[in-house]
Amino acid sequence: MTALEKATGDVVLKFEPFVLHVLCRELQDAQLLHSAALSSGFKNSGITVSRGGKITMAVRSAHCLEVPLTHKGKLMVSEEYIDFVVHIANRKMEEN
Repeated sequence: MTALEKATGDVVLKFEPFVLHVLCRELQDAQLLHSAALSSGFKNSGITVSRGGKITMAVRSAHCLEVPLTHKGKLMVSEEYIDFVVHIANRKMEEN
């Protein structure tokens, strides 16, 4: 709260989800890992094949959170709400 009271610009609480990039030898390996990731709840996972033929499987969680707290130095939410979103971010970190 002390840092927010001193803010002069925009402050955003941001939680970014887990991301794991795996370089795969074969497309079948990437597809197998992709299936495992999806069935484990990593909904935003995907396979990328570069122009050079590199096959990358990205395992991505969907646990993201982005909440503005101040605007031009003015606190836009209550301390109670900040405690609430910090609790949510911490829970998302545990789920990650």
